[in-house]
Amino acid sequence: MKIATIRLREFLSQASTTEQVIIDYVLKHPDQVAQMTIYKLAELTFSSPSSIIRLCKKNGFSGYKEFSKALIYEQAVRKSYKSKEMPDVTRTDSIHDIVNKVMNKNILSLEETTNLLDFKVIKHCVELIYDCEKLVLFGIGASQVVAQDAQLKFTRINKMSYISADWHTQLLMARNMAANDVGIIFSYSGQTSEMIECAKAAKENNAQIISITKYGSAPIIDLADHNLFVAANEYAFRSGAMSSRISQLNLVDILYTAYVNMQYEKSIEILEKTQIWKESDQND
Repeated sequence: MKIATIRLREFLSQASTTEQVIIDYVLKHPDQVAQMTIYKLAELTFSSPSSIIRLCKKNGFSGYKEFSKALIYEQAVRKSYKSKEMPDVTRTDSIHDIVNKVMNKNILSLEETTNLLDFKVIKHCVELIYDCEKLVLFGIGASQVVAQDAQLKFTRINKMSYISADWHTQLLMARNMAANDVGIIFSYSGQTSEMIECAKAAKENNAQIISITKYGSAPIIDLADHNLFVAANEYAFRSGAMSSRISQLNLVDILYTAYVNMQYEKSIEILEKTQIWKESDQND
């Protein structure tokens, strides 16, 4: 899915004055704009239909019609979050209740994350990872667990990647990145101060930044060059990330599998070479 408002927000810094006015209006009134004709939007933004069409094309849409459809779909996805809200875990819940609530919440998170995936962005991210000199992963807390899973997967396929358990070391890594390096920042909120600092350091070195955050707006999203989103439906009862972690791990699996598929035969050879056999396996 092409996430219209996110694409416009990312394009804002390089937009012309006229385009900035159009973008600002769309971001402030997405529901209304989704129902507007191009002529009405042009009138309200003191622009022209041709300016709006050019803006749509610059952001990957064939024209205003496709942009409008994407905006309608995006608003429907937003509203579906509220309609599918599940009751939080309570103190009186039985094991049966807890199993059902957690299981259904995780399934819903995966389904809603699928609706947020932009295949074009995923393809570009995989190509960046394939071509980069160094892949550096960032995350703290529960997000660091996801980053470590990504490191294990990509290292197995001989794409050497780096993550440290100490965020100060992560910051040092960011400060030593170069223009041909790629950083993936995992942060459900997109507002983790340590990750914002790492993103700024990597950006100063012109490294490409991929963010994996919840759907919405946040500082890390603004700093990243490419954004991948998970559904923003975590339980209020969040002693540790639950559905968000599942969705982030799922995105890692998607990136890894797409990467393997880019060089399928070679990948199979590498996977066989890096397979660590257990003694019981060898005796079978």
